[in-house]
Amino acid sequence: MKHAIPSLERMQLQFSALSHPGVVRQHNEDACHADAQGRFFMVADGMGGYSGGERASQLTVAIMALYLETYWAQTQTPAEVIQRAIVRANEHLLTEQVQNPVIKDMGTTVVVLALGGGQQGWFCHVGDSRLYRLRGNHLEQLTQDHTWVAQAIEAGGLSPMQARSHPWRHLLTQCLGRDDLEPVAVHSLTLEPGDCYLLCSDGLTEEVLDWQIAATLRLMRSPEWAAQTLIDAACKRGGRDNITALVVQVPKDEVSGDS
Repeated sequence: MKHAIPSLERMQLQFSALSHPGVVRQHNEDACHADAQGRFFMVADGMGGYSGGERASQLTVAIMALYLETYWAQTQTPAEVIQRAIVRANEHLLTEQVQNPVIKDMGTTVVVLALGGGQQGWFCHVGDSRLYRLRGNHLEQLTQDHTWVAQAIEAGGLSPMQARSHPWRHLLTQCLGRDDLEPVAVHSLTLEPGDCYLLCSDGLTEEVLDWQIAATLRLMRSPEWAAQTLIDAACKRGGRDNITALVVQVPKDEVSGDS
């Protein structure tokens, strides 16, 4: 079964999110959120078994969405609001673990894109869910995975190709649902006409290479078409994990300016 957030419009900003359980798994432990006003976008990939992983990802996007919607226009800076939203979600997961020992090992990744007025944007992540940006013909991975293999690549002990098949490639160094969560870095970005952003879980990037992601986004017919095309490609290549793709497209002729 597929779960979709229909394409929405904020001024000229277009976005769409699709989530699919994949070919192998019966349940979907991914969760995603697109704010109706086009301000906040999130993808979370839960872990800890079916009940725990699903609960962790859904609770995380719900808590963060509520916090962002409540405090976004307050006196805190956008980065502070995002950081506190993540802390609040982590606190809720820890409380759930204590109250329900059956899901004491639950946790989740999360990647967040938040857009303000004009050309301003912010993003952050915990874990290996990713944010990509296609600008012109260039695809850039804006987030760096919090995984053992990512650290090994950075240290020069592993190549990106070796990392794709390494048995420890799913070993996270950071995730929500842990009392040792490190402070989360929030990065700013500037929107440009024609930009396309992709938030996704590793169920997509495990199956679909970056050049294939770039080719799909370059052929953009609509965000919904791009999200569906990426999910279909991941399923055809094995679909071994849950797959979520959230695509945000900035129009080529202008950048929306209302917050």
